[in-house]
Amino acid sequence: MAYMETATPNTPKTDHGKPLLMRLGVGLFAIGMVAVLAVFILFAAGMDELPVWLSVAAVVITPLGLALGLYALVREHRGK
Repeated sequence: MAYMETATPNTPKTDHGKPLLMRLGVGLFAIGMVAVLAVFILFAAGMDELPVWLSVAAVVITPLGLALGLYALVREHRGK
């Protein structure tokens, strides 16, 4: 009977997780999405004047985290 070989070796990965930029980007994006949800919930609850820091977090941190995560992804892909 023929034995099939796999294309990739069966050695364990030495890479322990994603790069720091990727983790930072995902974390910032998650914080920004929580801020967006908080803005929606507070606005639906009838609050007209929301704190400025919450609006800034929703508007700035979310796309910053997305951009940082995409940059880390492209940088990681080009490094291989």
